[in-house]
Amino acid sequence: MTIAAVTPARAPAPPIDFDALKARQHAAWSSGDYSIIGTTLQIVGEQLCEALDVRAGRRVLDVAAGNGNVSLAAARRGCEVVSTDYVPALLERARERAGGERLDIEFREADAEALPFDDESFDYVVSTFGVMFTPQQERAAAELARVCRRGGKIGLANWTPDGFIGQVFRTIGAHVPPPAGARSPALWGTRALLDELFEAVSSSIQATSRDFVFRYRSPEHWVHMFATWYGPVQKAFAALDPERQAALHRDLLATIARFDRSGDPTMVVPGEYLEVVVTLR
Repeated sequence: MTIAAVTPARAPAPPIDFDALKARQHAAWSSGDYSIIGTTLQIVGEQLCEALDVRAGRRVLDVAAGNGNVSLAAARRGCEVVSTDYVPALLERARERAGGERLDIEFREADAEALPFDDESFDYVVSTFGVMFTPQQERAAAELARVCRRGGKIGLANWTPDGFIGQVFRTIGAHVPPPAGARSPALWGTRALLDELFEAVSSSIQATSRDFVFRYRSPEHWVHMFATWYGPVQKAFAALDPERQAALHRDLLATIARFDRSGDPTMVVPGEYLEVVVTLR
């Protein structure tokens, strides 16, 4: 009698502790000072407002606004803007920027997965490199759609998996693995996830590949700036002993070298992102 080999059943993956994951992310974004990095991305907010064709006098909600790039861009165009983030220190940086330009923006601490606003409260709901980091992607997308009026627009800028920042995430993940079962933030930079999240509530989804060009004094300067001020990179280095920190440093420089088109000691790296305009029906 032949006894067939039996493959043991694979144990189901343990459920994700989203509260713990969110607390870990909050600690990361609260460390360093993202505003020093975020300020360099201002052009993305300006371009997103143009892609949305925002009109003066309309209500705009900026979700996971960081230091307020889209908030400022919309306010410059005469919109009524509410800027939100769950890190108070980032909102304070955005408030300082708005004050310097004498722009009238309302700032509120808020969780992107549980927005404290009524249904259909805004004409435009926007986020640049912010909402993509929420641990519960479906819940965050549903909140964006809920607070945007029918016929209104959701505007997003999301790093892509194959672009520079997506590859930086991958490099870091090889040294500091993400929590088991957590979906990559870079999936927000794919048409497949955008369709999954928004197709049922939208009349159209436009996704345009764009580049933000990182310009730094050198690759070493970029690593220093991000390891010092950009919370997720800072936390990754802090989680490693000196030998493994050196290995991560080398791998980040190698990742930069794959994209760098400077041809000189400076760093000029195109960072691909998807510029997304979702029109709700």
